Amino acid sequence: MIRVFIVAPSALGRAGLENLLAAHQIEVAGSFSSIDELTSQLSDLAVDAILIDSTGEKFEPFLDSVIGLGLASDFSVVLLGEGASPSASAEAVRAGISAVLPNDISPDQLVAALHAAASGLLVLHPAFVPAEVNNGFSAVSRASALEELAEPLTPRENEVLQMLASGLGNKEIAAKLAISDHTVKFHVASILSKLGAATRTEAVSIGIRRGLVLL
Repeated sequence: MIRVFIVAPSALGRAGLENLLAAHQIEVAGSFSSIDELTSQLSDLAVDAILIDSTGEKFEPFLDSVIGLGLASDFSVVLLGEGASPSASAEAVRAGISAVLPNDISPDQLVAALHAAASGLLVLHPAFVPAEVNNGFSAVSRASALEELAEPLTPRENEVLQMLASGLGNKEIAAKLAISDHTVKFHVASILSKLGAATRTEAVSIGIRRGLVLL
């Protein structure tokens, strides 16, 4: 189980994130309304990642304040935002921030990103990365992942894994792919077996680490 600090200006937003993470077996070590409130507690508690929600704030000034505090030099930071540009995302990466993600990301994607960040990995979201960079990264990372897997995922299993990362249930996947629920369950079981995962969320997290899933 990983431990996470949450920072979100809205009390409702904090409560939602706390409930979401608890439901996915992530321990919330502390929940704060501002970065200043967070920094006053950092010396007392150890965490694996810091989740910061900038919803309702202008993204670039908010990013500047996060970078200015130097949090990313000591912690894995995952930043949720709206209106982030590729240039702002690139600045965040250069400053050591582990992930910049849209605030409408699915719960499974967010949980997987937190696990990846806690493992010291960088998570890139296509919405915040120039297309030419994203395409090149995808091609290289997927090729490496396929080489590492003892039994590579089939093209259909890759499709299903990406849909799992988007938070879709079996019935939704079946409808999108025009296949039966039973077939979806078969694909999910095969994906878990090949990736060595115990749960769908763990499969998504492993998929991100191997470059099979782009958030």
